Amino acid sequence: MRCAFYSRRAPNSNRNRGAREGESKKAGVGRRPSQIFRARMTDWITQLFASFTWRDIIIGVVLFAVTFVGSLALVSFLLVKLPDTYFHSSHDREFLVDRHKAVRLGGLVMKNLIGAILIVLGIIMSLPGVPGQGILTILLGLMLVDLPGKRRWEQKLVRRPKVLQTINQLRRKFGKPPLVLD
Repeated sequence: MRCAFYSRRAPNSNRNRGAREGESKKAGVGRRPSQIFRARMTDWITQLFASFTWRDIIIGVVLFAVTFVGSLALVSFLLVKLPDTYFHSSHDREFLVDRHKAVRLGGLVMKNLIGAILIVLGIIMSLPGVPGQGILTILLGLMLVDLPGKRRWEQKLVRRPKVLQTINQLRRKFGKPPLVLD
């Protein structure tokens, strides 16, 4: 049985000699799987970049700019609208207490779903080359989800000097008081 990436046939066998040697090397006979993978990946990347048109590049740049500006605007808006005592222990954490059970349950499900999506998007935005405010988006997602230990993770993120400084600078620009921590 032979694998598509690797042949068990010896590289110096009679079948591989002569005019067919170039073909068999190309097919991967006698090469290690890592060499074959590297060659195929290089070919794939070359073909991918060769297939790009100016239209594709412009669409990519526009999407990059729109997602960057959109995530920055959304995160900024939400952080400015936060009550200054949100991260203080005296802040009430109840959600839709005075509503019907069905409305409260639906609201909790939607809140947790949006929070989970924001956490995943924040993790993605934390990767190099991806536009957006990754840490702040993760913080917003954590604020929405109902998980045990959530408060501790929120405090850990907000207490980071750079994060707290950035949030308070943003709030100051819009005339809001700085966040109050425990």
